[in-house]
Amino acid sequence: MMSRTRVTALMAAATAVLLAACGTTENTTEAAVATSAATGPVTVTDSRGKEVKLDAPASKVVGLEWGEVEMLVSLGVMPVGVADPKGYATWVSAASLDSDVKDVGTRGEPSIDSIVALQPDLVVMEDDRGANVITQLEKYVPVLVTKGSDAADNLGRMRADLNMIATAVGKTAEAEKLLADFDAAIADGRKKIADAGAAGKPFAIADGWQEGSTVSIRMFGEGALVSQIGIELGLTNGWTGETDPAWGLGQTDVEGLTVLKSPDLHFFYNASDGTDVFADGLSSNAIWQSLPFVQQGNLHRMPDGVWTFGGPLSGKQYIDQFVDTYAV
Repeated sequence: MMSRTRVTALMAAATAVLLAACGTTENTTEAAVATSAATGPVTVTDSRGKEVKLDAPASKVVGLEWGEVEMLVSLGVMPVGVADPKGYATWVSAASLDSDVKDVGTRGEPSIDSIVALQPDLVVMEDDRGANVITQLEKYVPVLVTKGSDAADNLGRMRADLNMIATAVGKTAEAEKLLADFDAAIADGRKKIADAGAAGKPFAIADGWQEGSTVSIRMFGEGALVSQIGIELGLTNGWTGETDPAWGLGQTDVEGLTVLKSPDLHFFYNASDGTDVFADGLSSNAIWQSLPFVQQGNLHRMPDGVWTFGGPLSGKQYIDQFVDTYAV
């Protein structure tokens, strides 16, 4: 199941979805401002609209959210500190951390003292972690705040966040290559799926957790990052229930899954921490056993470590799963 930080936030929301809206896509798209020289001063406008000024591209960076950490590593910048690196190693396999990366607390409650002790050039974090953490950190170190998610255009947001981080660390050429490779994988995957006659076929993506005998299910709607990848590949998200405007996530239970009626629908889920609520928690549930995608054998546990909120490298892992499933 997903981390307790995200699960708690999801259950606390009035709409029973994860997070509130975080602003417009346009603001994020305009975030990165390139420096005049890769070794000279850098100014980057982050998702808050705030100019973050550095004397030089940052090389000692702390990352407080795993998507941004993945982006840093994929750009060739190994963070000196990461929030919950053990959890990162469990959930994110696309870009591995070195063994000497320091633990600076949890993603929900990072340790300001641990971060400052590393004397970083920059801290990278998402805007949903709270103004109080940002204010405390900015007393000691520049903070670059990414948007993290935007269900209106999550692929565009991912690109903007990557380019913004790349500008801050002097790795814009690396970012360009990462995105070019991602685009090529999308184009190749879309062709393979179309050639297999699977264009337009439905999918659903979810994760879940169990409290006693109750299984709660979090659905990834059209605006979720991994859903937008599937749609770009020419597929159709079969879940049309209510979702939040930031992450594109919605909540349901096993009865709510009965709307997924198509016999062609494939259902994907992640259980990287070893807690498989779908295979174990619902194994004796009659409603679950009656669902078409269960009866058809169209139930897919993702390989461990494929992060659903990542950057281009995790995105390519999702592309591979979609292509392997539909282009057969």
